[in-house]
Amino acid sequence: MHDRVDNKKYGELLAEVLPCRIETEEENERYLKIVEKMMDRGAEKFSPEEDKLFDLLVTLIEEFEEEAYPMGNSTPRDMLLFLMEQQDLKQADLLEVFGSKGIVSEVVNGKRAISKTHAKRLAEKFKVSAELFI
Repeated sequence: MHDRVDNKKYGELLAEVLPCRIETEEENERYLKIVEKMMDRGAEKFSPEEDKLFDLLVTLIEEFEEEAYPMGNSTPRDMLLFLMEQQDLKQADLLEVFGSKGIVSEVVNGKRAISKTHAKRLAEKFKVSAELFI
């Protein structure tokens, strides 16, 4: 998955960010800001070391948020609607995931289940686990 990682460069990034298990909302916000700044730059521009750091931070954030904000018995559709709301997305923003307005509409309105293929695409789009949509 990762190209060759230069351990010295990766160590310098780690020393700069000092990632550890997130225990407070403030720590979570700090990591979210770092991840957002990285995403604004574009993942395709990441060095192998930045890519590895990004994966680590996302994992730490997901772990904290799953524990701090359990979704309980939410459905894959509930999760999709939640993420759409969080990122201020409209149905049209999901065309590249589902391929047609009709399918987007059916999924969003609960008339169609999210397929495994769509779950994987949604996971990539939202940078979360595909399991949230299955």
